[in-house]
Amino acid sequence: MRQRILGKLGTKVSALGFGCMRLPVVEQGGIINRDEAISLIRKGIDNGINYVDTAWTYHSGESEVVLGLALKDGYRERVTLVTKCPVGRKEFTESEHYDEHLNEQLQRLDEDYVDFYLFHALNKKLYEEKVLGLNLIERALKAKKEGKIKHIGFSFHDTTEVLKEIIDSGHFELMLVQYNIIDQVNHEMINYAGEKGLAVATMGSVGGGRLAGKDLPEEMREWLTPGRANYVDLAFKFVLSNPNVSVALSGMGSEEMLDDNLVINSREDYDQVTEKEKESIDSIANRFKELCDLVCTQCKYCQPCPNEVNISFIFEALQRYQIYGFREGAKHLYSMIGKTPWAVGKDASACEECGECLEKCPQRIEIIEQLKKAHEILMAS
Repeated sequence: MRQRILGKLGTKVSALGFGCMRLPVVEQGGIINRDEAISLIRKGIDNGINYVDTAWTYHSGESEVVLGLALKDGYRERVTLVTKCPVGRKEFTESEHYDEHLNEQLQRLDEDYVDFYLFHALNKKLYEEKVLGLNLIERALKAKKEGKIKHIGFSFHDTTEVLKEIIDSGHFELMLVQYNIIDQVNHEMINYAGEKGLAVATMGSVGGGRLAGKDLPEEMREWLTPGRANYVDLAFKFVLSNPNVSVALSGMGSEEMLDDNLVINSREDYDQVTEKEKESIDSIANRFKELCDLVCTQCKYCQPCPNEVNISFIFEALQRYQIYGFREGAKHLYSMIGKTPWAVGKDASACEECGECLEKCPQRIEIIEQLKKAHEILMAS
């Protein structure tokens, strides 16, 4: 496994990080398949991955528990452990809630400390009202002094102007941002952060799975690397060709996915993009923009919906229709919502436009309008 330097901290980390937001689940209810997940995480560590990332909200809190179990038997000492402070929760209204959440997360993980504790999914409002308004930097520094956290960081979903402001504050040692072939908006700020010595981790490195799709339309197959059925290798090469990126996260929910990612990120040319590959990457980015204006990364932050609309499932079906041309298959998936354990809830017609999802979406998707669009397309005869 190739390694890189974690900003000015100088720590060596694996180029590939294990994101624990999409761990393998049992078919019903989305509950983590613990034995499989623990085995998967440990296999990743045994093969050189030494950066693991989770959060309060992942798998409804179960992710931290399962990761903690996976790090038993000497695995904790082999990794940089990252989790996140859920400042976006409605219940998070007082400065002391920082300590309460951190203590509960340490209990979930069954650890005395984490290496990085990130303010989760910051935007301008959360940064100003929560981080600054509640003096949470002071709380973080206190936790650092007490040995509960080693480093302070943030993950981010907002404009580059807001991102620059947070970087310039000088409070942070690591930032986690969206960055992939399809979404390159943070490119300049990643370089800016790198110049300042800030460690940079990327999420959505494979476009929330959109670049991992197989059975591509014929007109998109010319950009594949010979012998491959998806764009995953190009996705990692693109992200890691930027020297200011310290680690690229991937949510790996199967052994097949893990094995593929390990091979890609162990090659000598893992971060070297040829001219031909650059042309392919540009073509892929342009084609995705042409085919689909939806940037859903399947993070599921928008859920649960108070009206039980299965938003993420609907958007996945819409992207299958628009990007991969699986028109009848996408319509079939949509028709199965509420009729099977793997498609629970209700379709887009149940949306009452309450707007609760809009506040929670880190990608700022116009969810209500996109649901209307999805229903119109996927219900068409």
